[in-house]
Amino acid sequence: MRIGRQPGGDGAHGSSATALADRFTGPGLPSRLLRRVLAYVALTKPRVIELLLVATIPTMLLADRGTVDIRLILATLFGGWMGAASANTLNCVADADIDKVMKRTAKRPLAREAVPTSNAFVFGVALGVGSFAWLWWQANLLSGLLVVATILFYVFVYTLGLKRRTSQNVVWGGAAGCMPALVGWSAVTGGIGWPAIALFGVIFFWTPPHTWALAMRYKEDYRAAGVPMLPVVATEQTVTRQIVIYTWLTVLTTLALVPATGVIYAAVALVAGAWFLLMAHQLYAGVRRGESVKPLRLFLQSNNYLAVVFCGLAVDSVLGWDTIGSFFN
Repeated sequence: MRIGRQPGGDGAHGSSATALADRFTGPGLPSRLLRRVLAYVALTKPRVIELLLVATIPTMLLADRGTVDIRLILATLFGGWMGAASANTLNCVADADIDKVMKRTAKRPLAREAVPTSNAFVFGVALGVGSFAWLWWQANLLSGLLVVATILFYVFVYTLGLKRRTSQNVVWGGAAGCMPALVGWSAVTGGIGWPAIALFGVIFFWTPPHTWALAMRYKEDYRAAGVPMLPVVATEQTVTRQIVIYTWLTVLTTLALVPATGVIYAAVALVAGAWFLLMAHQLYAGVRRGESVKPLRLFLQSNNYLAVVFCGLAVDSVLGWDTIGSFFN
């Protein structure tokens, strides 16, 4: 349920599993087996699945405000992890050709032929089936169906449909990365409420500035691979202007959730939002002045921003104090 990092940014930090596998180059059987296992782990992009944890747990805590059901949370996370791993693995299968071209992805397992493509495909499908079955069993049918829909959307709509055809790929393809909010909410309630939709919107609007900042840094990689990311086809001023617009939409959407939360979340959303907006405006201003900018800084800090907002939501939900909306009823 990208499920994981957002479209276009997958594998931005590289794979810790791949790096670890590279250390085991001995000829012995244990080393070969360990390298093979780590190659399969790398296919799932384990560091990319961080968003799953960031989004799912606070959403579930908000859905069951004031209560913590550890068993259900852990079960949902495991099912979500399998779904995310499935989507990421199948993404590696679909993108194996361009991963060989792009320097930052050249060490992925399929790009360096550490795993047969057919094996990776079967591995990815098996993870997807397991995710659906697990969530249906441990949570409910809706949660399982949402995971399946996310995997299919990420692979067929984003990876095979949008990624290589339009500069708006991460805008619409980013919807796949928002699904942990819906899955987490449905696991608790059996349905989808407006706060889950608001959280979906937060991640949806956060995706473009997060990913475009990365793409500004690696635009030559994308150009070489024939992927029309916005920084490849537009000027830096246009890209940073769009980053500012989507950052504003992100912050405003976090504030739209305030009536369903308490003062802790409201304060965190305001302060973190102001900080995120400042970074986006500084990047835009630097480009307008013709300065040498560091877009990767915004990319990295955007992760911290989302983590802070969702952590604030988690704390606020666990405490279960009166919601701000209740004061107006």
